[in-house]
This record gives sequence, structure tokens and C-alpha cells, in this order.
Amino acid sequence: MKLHANRDPALNTVTAYGPGWLEINARRYEHALLVQPEAPLEAWGPLRFDELDAEHFEAILAHAPEVVLLGTGAVQRFPHPRLTAALTARRIGVEAMDTGAACRTYNILMAEGRRVLAALLPPV
Repeated sequence: MKLHANRDPALNTVTAYGPGWLEINARRYEHALLVQPEAPLEAWGPLRFDELDAEHFEAILAHAPEVVLLGTGAVQRFPHPRLTAALTARRIGVEAMDTGAACRTYNILMAEGRRVLAALLPPV
């Protein structure tokens, strides 16, 4: 799906996504990503939802987001609370949704100037 909006070229924006890929600023990626508005994109460890572990979420702490949007792939799935415990202990919100919804929500929160981080698994 292509996403169209007025966008600031200085900010990382999800421009499209599809089965097995994500597109940020019109560049395609075929692996999981951590996306923040003003930070460099970062490859993220898991390839599939079933591979998520607590260390993947602990790696997000260094980015100090206000909220984390977890894109779980083609369908919405919820991680076990023990996986996100390091984030919730620091009062960082974690919202799990399918990757398409996470991409759209990220773009909205990013445009509002929020300290959002999208942890995106490509939809498969």
C-alpha cells in the first residue's frame, strides 16, 4: 500500500509497505526496522513475531521514545508482558498492531511531533 501525505523530507516517513517489505522515504527494506522521525533507521533483530525476545525490546530503551508502535506483521498479535517489561517499567507505552496500522499511526504521531518509535516487522 502506498501512503500519500504532505511530508517533511527531513523526517523518516513510511511511504509504502507490502508483503515482505517496508518503504521508508521511498527506499525499500526487506527486514525488520526501528524507525524514529529524526534518527537513522536501524535494522532490528527479529524476522518474525515468534522470534521476539526481551532483548529486542531492551534495545529500544537507548532511543528514549515516548511510545513504541510494534508492527507485528500481517495480523495483530500481542507480545507477552515479560517481553516488554523493560519498557513499561520506564513508563514507555507499547502499542501492538498489524504492521500496516503501525505504519499509518507512526506517520500521524510523527507529524504531530511526538517521540514515537516504530518497531516494524514486514507484513508477510
